[in-house]
Amino acid sequence: MNTILVADSVSKNFGTFKALNNVSIEVPKGSIFGLLGPNGAGKTTFIRIVNQITMPDSGQVLLDGKPLKPDDIRHIGYLPEERGLYKSMKVGEQALYLAQLKGMEKSEARKRLKYWFEKLEIGDWWNKKIQELSKGMAQKIQFIVTVLHQPKLLIFDEPFSGFDPINANLIKDEILQLRAEGATVIFSTHRMESVEELCDHIALIHKSNKILDGKLIDIKREFKTNTFEVGLVTPDEVKLKQALQEKFEISPAEFKSLNDDLKLNIKLQPNETSNDLLSFLTQQAEVNHFNELVPTANDIFIQTVKNN
Repeated sequence: MNTILVADSVSKNFGTFKALNNVSIEVPKGSIFGLLGPNGAGKTTFIRIVNQITMPDSGQVLLDGKPLKPDDIRHIGYLPEERGLYKSMKVGEQALYLAQLKGMEKSEARKRLKYWFEKLEIGDWWNKKIQELSKGMAQKIQFIVTVLHQPKLLIFDEPFSGFDPINANLIKDEILQLRAEGATVIFSTHRMESVEELCDHIALIHKSNKILDGKLIDIKREFKTNTFEVGLVTPDEVKLKQALQEKFEISPAEFKSLNDDLKLNIKLQPNETSNDLLSFLTQQAEVNHFNELVPTANDIFIQTVKNN
């Protein structure tokens, strides 16, 4: 796997509290990598170590195969969950200042800021003070400042906080575009629907330990139960249920349907296929709905945390 970031056996203590315990993570280049976990799991500590805000007690972090060094901060863009804009400064003045802290020339920063302000339709905010903006408006400014210097690694911690659905979708599209242009994204969130939409790899941290990681599609395959939800139309539901119970494990199902169906979840044995089930059903009833129950990121998150 071609990786951009490798954390090798990273541990971090704060007094007697162990924030990270021997955590190893590999982030593939060009991926959107979901860093997941309950509150207090250790995600923010990991992110701060990558940003060199704090240092690990043991282990190391490699960027492009080399140990992190202070100068690498210019290759990283970090959008923290707790925003850090100066409320009394004007938007344009502050954006230029933060861009120069990342090593950009003022003229180049101004040119790129004009591009982003026009793209996100906020050109008339340049002379406004941050304190005049709503939380979502300020979040747009912070997003621009994070991506402006075109870093190869972007870290977004709850990037949709404060956004209405339209602007959340706008930022989601921008994140996908940045990935398409070659950036790698570490994405930390509690919104599992965003994980489904954006992430191709994930790692789950719980109580300071990494308990799950890999490609999201491979993890879904591991967690699937070979269960299908079906909607059936039959003149004799009792007889059909009896016939199904003789061959399969069935239970009531709940899903929206335009028809007055018999709704069931049907679990297959390891040696049975969806074709076997569908063939049997079409001989017994009219099939209006047939869908494999693939575990969601939320299902996997809850199940894995409970089991650990």
